[in-house]
Amino acid sequence: MPESGRHVRRGRGLAVAGAGVTVALITAVVVSVSLTQASARQQPQAVDQSRAQTSAPGTTPPPTTATSSPKKPSVTATATQQTPRAGWLPVDRAAWNAQVAKYKATKADPPGNAGNLPEFRADCRYSHRKPDDPIVFPGLPGASHMHSFVGNKAVDANTVAGDLMKFTATTCKPVVDHSAYWVPTLYEAATRKPVETTGFRVYYRSLRKNSDGIMPMPNGLRMVAGDAKKKQPTPRGAQGQFYCAFYGPGDINGVARSDNGNWPICGEPASLHFMLQFPDCWDGKNLDSPHHKEHVAFGTDAGCPAGHPVRIPALTFDIAYGAKGSKAGYYLSSDPQGRSASSMHGDAFVMWNVKEMNQRVRNCIAQRRTCDNDGYDPFSY
Repeated sequence: MPESGRHVRRGRGLAVAGAGVTVALITAVVVSVSLTQASARQQPQAVDQSRAQTSAPGTTPPPTTATSSPKKPSVTATATQQTPRAGWLPVDRAAWNAQVAKYKATKADPPGNAGNLPEFRADCRYSHRKPDDPIVFPGLPGASHMHSFVGNKAVDANTVAGDLMKFTATTCKPVVDHSAYWVPTLYEAATRKPVETTGFRVYYRSLRKNSDGIMPMPNGLRMVAGDAKKKQPTPRGAQGQFYCAFYGPGDINGVARSDNGNWPICGEPASLHFMLQFPDCWDGKNLDSPHHKEHVAFGTDAGCPAGHPVRIPALTFDIAYGAKGSKAGYYLSSDPQGRSASSMHGDAFVMWNVKEMNQRVRNCIAQRRTCDNDGYDPFSY
């Protein structure tokens, strides 16, 4: 966990949407992600029912009307995915080979005074809320606990990869990012009202000391980080807790804790944050897997594992909430009974303009330069 005091940068800060305020990010705050290695490729399995919405008298949030997303136009099924489905989802080999060929032909733009952080990003705002999950419960509206979505505005349980390219309205900048990102909804324990994100920055970055073999992400890649089933306390200093972030000296664990000890109470001017890390290696074969983790893995400075040989940008969710903490605390829709932060998780359904993705990976990660939403950025460590 990061130490108290002035917070060093994991980014320049998460731009808080609509507020014109920048908050500090923390280099060392990384959520531990448990990855399951599949011993053999198997047939598509049923969706993980453990992530379905649960109910218990007196503990679950009252029925909360899901905010609606814009009506999607009819979409012609794609060759790679005709209907919503779970399990192993093979990559469209022709499309991937074409992207790789174009990437290899892409030349880096002159970096000018760009900084030394190998990353680019998308800054997103809250879009809508639904009890849907097109990755874990594809084609099953209402089967999931409540999720808060950012990015593509049309996402629901029936969303497939082709939809993200057909309906491209987004809450993210740059607008060439058509991806969808989502997390379980946070609720105030005292009022049972949802607390939505006020800033949601998605980094695409290198986790390593080199960018050897880096490749762009394939469109349609689906991943889950974190563990919705985890039900453990998150006391002060615990890994996987929400933390307090801002510029200046202070305690990221909060000046106090909620009555159950699982949530920080932030001092001025800090607010609640969470950081979630995704892997940086891909098997090169599948856009998804039965538990949404087997097709990706974490690499090292020496390279990627043999079973996941393709090095890709690592996604990092850096999330800000418009809340400072309270004695009553909070709960996530994924664990309304336990009321800890341990079940925090995130889903990513990646879809970019291919040319823009290729250019950003070449400019920002391959040549290890800092980029923001639109291009090079002079920030460096």
